[in-house]
This record gives sequence, C-alpha cells and structure tokens, in this order.
Amino acid sequence: MSSRYHKLISILTSCKHTYEVSQIHGYMVKTGIDKDVFALSKLLASSIRDTEYAASIFNHIENPNLFMFNTMLRGYSVSENPMQAFGLFKNLRAQGFLLDQFSFITTLKASTRELAIEIGLGIHGVVLRSGHVYFLNLRNTLLHFYCECGKIGDAHKLFDEFPQDNDSVSWNTLMDGYISVSKPAMVVDLFRQMCTSCVRFTLTTVLNVLSALGEVGDSLGGDSLHGHCIKTGFSLDLIITTVLIDMYAKTGHIDSGRKAFDQVDKKDVILWNCMIDKYAKCGRLEESVALLQLMKRDRLKPNSSTLAGLLSACAATGSIQLGRCLQDYIKEEGLALDVILGTALVDMYAKCGFLENAIDIFERMKSKDVKSWTAMISGYGFHGQARNAIDLFYRMEKKCYRPNEVTFLAVLTACSHGGLVMEGMRCFEKMIRGYGFSPNVEHYGCLIDMLGRAGMLEEAHDLINSLPIRCDATAWRALLAACRVCGNVELGEYVNRVLVEIDEEHPTDSILLSSTYAITGRLAERTRMQEMKEEIDKEAVNGSVKKEAGWSMIEMDGQGLHV
Repeated sequence: MSSRYHKLISILTSCKHTYEVSQIHGYMVKTGIDKDVFALSKLLASSIRDTEYAASIFNHIENPNLFMFNTMLRGYSVSENPMQAFGLFKNLRAQGFLLDQFSFITTLKASTRELAIEIGLGIHGVVLRSGHVYFLNLRNTLLHFYCECGKIGDAHKLFDEFPQDNDSVSWNTLMDGYISVSKPAMVVDLFRQMCTSCVRFTLTTVLNVLSALGEVGDSLGGDSLHGHCIKTGFSLDLIITTVLIDMYAKTGHIDSGRKAFDQVDKKDVILWNCMIDKYAKCGRLEESVALLQLMKRDRLKPNSSTLAGLLSACAATGSIQLGRCLQDYIKEEGLALDVILGTALVDMYAKCGFLENAIDIFERMKSKDVKSWTAMISGYGFHGQARNAIDLFYRMEKKCYRPNEVTFLAVLTACSHGGLVMEGMRCFEKMIRGYGFSPNVEHYGCLIDMLGRAGMLEEAHDLINSLPIRCDATAWRALLAACRVCGNVELGEYVNRVLVEIDEEHPTDSILLSSTYAITGRLAERTRMQEMKEEIDKEAVNGSVKKEAGWSMIEMDGQGLHV
C-alpha cells in the first residue's frame, strides 16, 4: 500500500492535463485516499491549471489547511479572473488562519494584475501589522505592485525602508518602475547608487539602464556600459545587443550600433529588424535596404516587422519608388499581407499621395485591426475626402471594431479639413458618451480648428474657455489662424496676448496677426503699432524675427528633391 501510495503521488506531480488529474482523482475517491490530507493537497496542486476544477475539489474539503488556501490563491492570481483571489483571501482571514508570506504574495500578484490599488494598500497594512514586511520576497512583490500601479513615490519609499536588505530584484523592479513613468534620469541615478552598493547587477539591470541612457541621450554612459558588457560577456546576449543598437540610435551614434550588430555571429530576425528599423528612422534608407539584401543572403526570411519600419520611413519621406520596391519584395518573398504589413502599406501609399493604391490594399486585407481602419480613415482625411472618412468610420463600427482615441482624432481632423462641423460634433459626442473616452488637448485642438475654419470663431473661443483641461498653445494658435482666415482683428489681438501670457509666443504668431490686419486692409495700422512697441522696448528683437523658410521633399525619378 505504501509503494502504491507513493507511486500515486509521483504520478500526480507529473500530470499536465485536467483529464489526467481527474482519472487519478476518481481512483482516490474509490480507494478512500482522498481523505488523506497530504494526498488531497497534492491533488489540488496538480489541478490548479484548471481553476474551476480545482475549486470543485477545494469546495468539498471540510477543513482546508493554509497550504490548500495558498494553492487556490496562487491559481487565481495567474488565472483569467484574478479577482477571485480577493474573496478567498478575505475568507482565509475570517477563519483566523495565521497567514504566511505566500498568502500575501499571491494575493498581491492578483492585485497587481487588476491594478486594484485599494486592495493592495489594505494588504500592505496587514503585512506591516503582522511583521511579514521583513520577508524580502514579499517586500519585492509589494514593490512590483506599487510600480505597476504607477505609484512610484510609494515604491521608492518602501525601497528606502530597508536599504541594506534590497537585492538585485529590488533594484531592477524600482528601475523598471521609473522607466514605466518616463523618468529615465532616475534610473541612471539608481544605477550609480547600485554600483556603490554590494549588490551585483544582472542582465535585467543592464537592459533597464541602457534603455534609460538612450532616453536621456547619454552616449558616454552608454559606451562605458557597453565596455562592461564586453568584459562580462553580456554583449553576447542578443537582447543586450538589440538594446545597445536602440541606445546608440537614440543618442545619435547609429554607426556604433552597427559595430555592435556586426560583432554578433549568429543573428536572429529580431536583431536584423532592429538594425534595419533604426537605420530607417535615422533617415538612412540605403543602409536599411542593403541590410535587407544581406539578410536574404544569409538565408534568413524577413517577417512583417522587418519591413514595417522601412515602409513607415517611406511614408515620412515620400519615397514612393522605394515603397513600391518593398511591396514587390513582399510578393517575391511570399509574405502574407497581414495586419502589420497591410497597415504599413496603406499608410505609406496614402501619405505619398496614392490614395487609390491605399484603398486597394485596405480592401484586399483579409484581417484588419483598429490601426488598419484608423490608417485608412486618416488617409481619406489627408486627401480631403472627409465624407469618405466618416463613411468608413461608420462602416468600422458596423463591423464591430472598437475605435480608439487615435481613430477619433483622425475622424475629427478629416471633419475639420472637410468643413463637416455637425458630423465632427456628433463624432466628438460619440467619443465621450458612446465610448467613454476623455478628450485630450489634441482632440480639443481639432474641434477648435474645425469651428474656426467654418467661421464660428466665437463658438471656438467659448469652447477654449469652457474646457475641463488647460488648453495648450496649439489650440490657441489654431484659433489665431482662423482669425486670419476670417479677418477678425480684435479676437486675433486677444489670442496673441494670451499666447504671450502663457509664455508660448512664437514668430509665426506675429506673422499670422499681421496677415489678419492685411486681409482687412489695416496693415498700416499694424505697422504703426509695431513701430511704437519697438520704441518703448529697445531690447526687443528689432524686426529680426523671421519666418523660417518652409521646405518639402518630392521624389522625381527616384531622387529626393527639396523645394
């Protein structure tokens, strides 16, 4: 019996599927082994991948012990519905169990996944009262919870409470938290502190710091850390090399990134994609294309991400010839027109002025996502086809695709350029009431621009004054531009004063205001006012403010020309 018992436990431990566990469960019930606490605990642990089945076992246990509760908490914390852990944790406390660190850790993980700040704060309070805060694993879990919930101040405070006990996980977690809230300088500062401590940094540390150095533009620090990676062997890791290339590209030293790339003997697709993408974003399309050919020579098949960055660069620079070549390359390599490639091609053709090509690709795409629809809506708006943009937006809704904030920005922009004021207002209201989005400055700026273009200056002015958020210079400048179109000098003067007061004055403001006076035939009056101002303030810029010459790039016979 003893050997059969141990064999049963061994089989339970090796089970990977619910149907396997259920067979052993049936045998345990038949033989009465399910009354054994140890065997029952092993059965529960083996079934935890299927939380519903595990719960059916747990609910029939008369007196579950702490291990069984913790097993269920662990299962819920990684399940599709982590909130189930909260009720179980409450039940566990109500029964008067003396909790251990694993009870807290699993429930905190569930709180982190659900971003349940109040529950996490409550658990932290219980941890403090019970003395479990001295467990490093539990403290690191709390640190991760605060970082994921965006409460970086509380995370740093917790980190500082036991400075001598913090390990590499503690340092890495806090660094990652600062990266999440876009404070890379703090990551660099933490790394300097870590270097003076006795804690040895890990691969994760290097990844975090390289990412932060790229954001702050510290190429010297990046070079130094790169040298350390070579000494320690970290540079052999493909992920490290990928982040190094990204860091060098952001700090303006893409050639150093290429050297790091060339030193890797066995490159994967991700590394190739990174180097190709960074060259493209730096405007060095020839090097990107050359790498694409080298990749083919090495018999490594590209994927959608390989070409998406290149196509995006073509859209930004108007390089239609290269864009067409890339589409031919996609066909030659037999790459499927998936969501990533399809969306990139739609965006490229629309921005390069070939709307019909963009429409053709969009309609041929078998699978679409919100980015695909948004790219096509934006393309219609870019070409002044506001009505088609609106129609496509409604078609998107009928197809049960949920628009996002960027989609509504594209719709509002199209309505603004097409003069569809009523449609724009309806879509704006739908964004708030229908989808529950909170408009940001860009949305309000589009709305103000739309009203201004339609000559509804007072309505646009009233909208700015009634906004729930402080409007930035972009919205005011849109109103100033509308004043120029409509020849409203008085409102234009007022808007210009506002821009000066919020310290957002720009040379174009003066040019827009002068144009407003010119349209109304009052340019001489404007000139006299400027002369008076110059006499009063001798330190002012005496007419040296100039409008920067605008330039565009067009492609002719494969050559980019600046005009």
